[in-house]
Parts: sequence; structure tokens; C-alpha cells
Amino acid sequence: MPVAMEDVEEAPEQTELDVIEALEIADPDQAIQRYLSIVGKDVPEGERDVAVKEKETAITRVSDLYVKHNKQEDLAALIKNIRPFLSLASKAKGGQIFKGLLDKFLTFETDRAAQVAVCTECIEWAKQQKRTFLRHALEMRMAQLYLDSTDFQLSLQTAQPLIKELKSLDDKSSLVDIQLLESKAYYALSNFPKSRAALVSARTTSAAIYCPPKMQAALDLQSGILNAQEGDFKTAYSYFYESFEGYDSVDMPEHAIRGLKYMLLNKILLNNAEDVPSIISGKLALKYTGRDVEALQAIATASLNRSLAEFQAALEKFKKELLGDAVINGHLVELYDTLLQKNLARVVEPFRRVEIAHVAKLIDLPLAQVENKLSQMILDQVLTGILDQGAGCLEVFDPTETDKTYETTLEILQETGHVVDSLYKKAEKLL
Repeated sequence: MPVAMEDVEEAPEQTELDVIEALEIADPDQAIQRYLSIVGKDVPEGERDVAVKEKETAITRVSDLYVKHNKQEDLAALIKNIRPFLSLASKAKGGQIFKGLLDKFLTFETDRAAQVAVCTECIEWAKQQKRTFLRHALEMRMAQLYLDSTDFQLSLQTAQPLIKELKSLDDKSSLVDIQLLESKAYYALSNFPKSRAALVSARTTSAAIYCPPKMQAALDLQSGILNAQEGDFKTAYSYFYESFEGYDSVDMPEHAIRGLKYMLLNKILLNNAEDVPSIISGKLALKYTGRDVEALQAIATASLNRSLAEFQAALEKFKKELLGDAVINGHLVELYDTLLQKNLARVVEPFRRVEIAHVAKLIDLPLAQVENKLSQMILDQVLTGILDQGAGCLEVFDPTETDKTYETTLEILQETGHVVDSLYKKAEKLL
């Protein structure tokens, strides 16, 4: 049966962009050159909208190819070369494309100096073009770049003038971001009161606007970190749980696993290491199983067994996962110290007088480290005894009960004084 011509669907005509897209796998260099030719074309007056849209697509695709094939210098050149094009697009659209390119450029971790140079140049250009909102976004990225590069003072120097400017413009959404960044920078510098103050400011600002789940999760994570630093591990655990759920809901696995790791760490610090397996086997946590979770599980097992050997083995096996995170590393130092103290107390408990070298051998640690820790325990009144350094021995005494006679006598005298004063006042009223 013959088919009517009108029933035959014509295949859509391939555009130049479609042809180039097909080349991306077979010949990426050729695809890049052809995309760049579209980016460099003049825009005809009659087809301005179509040409601008084509350029936008070409810019996005060629930048993706640069990232895929690790062409950092070429991407830096593209960021510089597209500036004339931004005058053709709307300020909002142009700013979005520009920020997207810069974000891709900052994903490279090979040359931080080059990234700082490109950011600085872009900020100067935004100032010259009087693109205020774009400049704010670029300065925020610069502050984040300094923070990621551990240049915390430079990060604060970039962030603080921006905070004042954003407050005057009442740009609350950007203000929350930069105040949170300020809190992180102060935390990294161990200035915890200022870190807490910056976080409180960020939370106060966020309460006045709609806070996206991603930003709320970031605020919760920082709140948990600061509460854990202050020793309030129960509150910290709640914040980490909220952060973990928040990041999981917006499909950000790298951040979600960080919240999960801190949850497990807080359970260990609360001496509830036995809860770790049940958390790991939970519905949400199951999909994040990996070396990061295994590392905390190994620390939990060592804590339960009160075994320094297992603790050190876990540190050695999961060095990157544990020591590479500043928050976990800081708390593990405290945990190791507590574990060492418990182990020493258990080892010396049966003895009245024991050689320090024998204690070091039993606990399998260097003599100097054991001697220093025993000395600290005696000074902290955790252990009652003295170190006889001449003989290289530790003498352990029975703990003596404090005589409370004097304290009780003082309390009685104070109460007697109150009674005499009240009787004197009553006698005055009778006269």
C-alpha cells in the first residue's frame, strides 16, 4: 500500500552544533576548534537572538571539553576572550555563564597561583564594567579559593569588606554564604568565639529568607563542628544528622558522607561506639559505605576494645581518610589521649611500685611517651603517686579520702552567722 507523502516524517535538519557534538568523542580537538569558531563569529543584526543562543551553547560545550581533557590554560584564555560577548547577552545571563566558566576553572587543583591570578583579573574587569553583583559573586569565589588553599587570613581579608557591602545592599542570600565562609575561616584559625559569632550572624540572616536545603545543611554542619569543639557532642550529633539528611536529599554525596563521618565520630566521643554498626546499617547510610565509613568503624572497634594497638593500626590503614580531615584529626588526638590514659590506669592498677620501662613494655609504647603521660596524669590528679626518676619507677598510692571537717565547719559558721543576723534584725524591730 503506497504511503502518503504527508504521513512521512521528515528528519530534523542537523544544525552546525549537532554536527560538532558528534565530533566530541571521535576528534575532540577538531570539535574544540569548531566551537571556538562559533564563539568568535560576528553577530548579524537580524539574527541576534539565535546567534547569541548558539554562542552560549558553544561556550558551555567547549568549556566542558576543556575540563574533560584537563586544558586549564585554554579554559583561562576562554574566560578572558568571551568578555566582549557578555555585552550582547543580558547581565543576568552573561553573569551566569561567566560564573559557570570560573567554577569549572576552579575545579582544577594543579595550579592555585594561576587560579588566584585569573580570579583577581576577573574581579578587576567586573569593577571596570560596573557589574556589582557579578563582582560580589567573584569575590565570594576568591574568598572560598583562599579558604581551600589554607590562606585563611587572605580569605578573611577578602570576605570582611564584602560582608559590609552586602549588608548595605541587603543581599541576604549572598550574605549567608559569606558569613558561613567567615565562620569556617575563623574556625580554621582556632578563633572559636569569632567563628561562633559569624555562624550566629549567618543563621540570623538565613531566618529572614527562604534557605535552600543545601545552605541549611551547610549551616547545620558548621554548627555541629563548633558544638563538638566545645564538647557538646549530643547537640553536635543532632546537627550532623540534620546536615547528613539535608545533603542526602539534594543528592550531594561528597558532603553527605562528611556529615555521616562526623555523626559516627560523635558517637565514639560520647562513649557510645557500640551504636556505630547500627547507624552504618541504617537505610540512609547504607549507600555511603566505603573507606571513609570503614575508617570510623575501625576507630569505634578500637575504642570499644580500649586497644591502642588497634587504634594505631586504624590510623595507619586509613591515614588519608582520618588525618586528612582537620575536624576528625583534632578529635582523634583527644580520643587517643583518653584511650592512652585509660590503658595506663588499667596497667598500673595492680602495682604499688613498678618500673616505667615495664609499663612501657606492657603497653608497647616508647618509654619517653609513657613517662610524660604518667607525669601528666599525676599532675591532673587522675593517678595518685610519684615518679622516682632516679630509680626509673612509678610509686602508686592508695587514693586518700578528702577530710571534709574544715569545709563542714566553715559552712556551719556561715549558717550561724546568718541566724545571728536574722535574730538581730528581729530584735531591732521589737525595740
